[in-house]
Amino acid sequence: MEWTDEGTIIGLKAHGESAAILEVMTRDHGRHLGLVRGGRSAKAQAPLQPGNSVSLTWRARLDEHLGEYKVELLTSHAARLIEAPVALYGLATVAGLLRLLPERDPHPGLYEGFSVLIAHLDEPRLAPALVVRFELAMLSELGFGLDLARCAATGSTDDLSHVSPKSGKAVSRPAAQPYLDRLLALPAFLVEGQGGRQPSAADILSGFALTGFFLRRHLFEPRGLQEPPERARLVELATRAAANSSTD
Repeated sequence: MEWTDEGTIIGLKAHGESAAILEVMTRDHGRHLGLVRGGRSAKAQAPLQPGNSVSLTWRARLDEHLGEYKVELLTSHAARLIEAPVALYGLATVAGLLRLLPERDPHPGLYEGFSVLIAHLDEPRLAPALVVRFELAMLSELGFGLDLARCAATGSTDDLSHVSPKSGKAVSRPAAQPYLDRLLALPAFLVEGQGGRQPSAADILSGFALTGFFLRRHLFEPRGLQEPPERARLVELATRAAANSSTD
């Protein structure tokens, strides 16, 4: 068995004395692991860092085997990302989400979204909103997508301001008024046609609160998992960055 693909590294762990097991989100083969012989050598460490874009050739005798990777660096992102705390916690958060995907199950849409995210993850003004959108994409890809296009009560596409925690559907501001204590806030940057301005710190908090509610309900809790601590730290850094940018 052999194939060649491209992907973004999301993890690396030692294996034996000199090898490493590389975890990559690939374009056509999903989240995929493979053995890299000599992967712990000083020469191999730099290209095998999480966040880097690589070309891969995978070989195995049988399809169900771990197999071996031959890796060629395409774009080094790690050196850039490591300088920004938001990027480091963002990458750890997103990598944790990707690990909820079945291994070797292709998700080309998530791959493309992840690639865009990696390109901007060290930009504090852009990264938080992109991570929230990626979390929405994860929910959708796994069958738990939110319907944020129109009001669940009236069918209107205007003035959408909240989301029902029961149905995952948007609610307009007028329809939401009697139930504000039971609804989740919907920040404008997640509403089609209303995302032009820079999200405020409150918008970012609302966005992470919204996706976090449904991630816990549909992805973490059914697996007996807690929300990863990296996500809480990311939310803290992201809202601080949003607050600082609004005063610049």
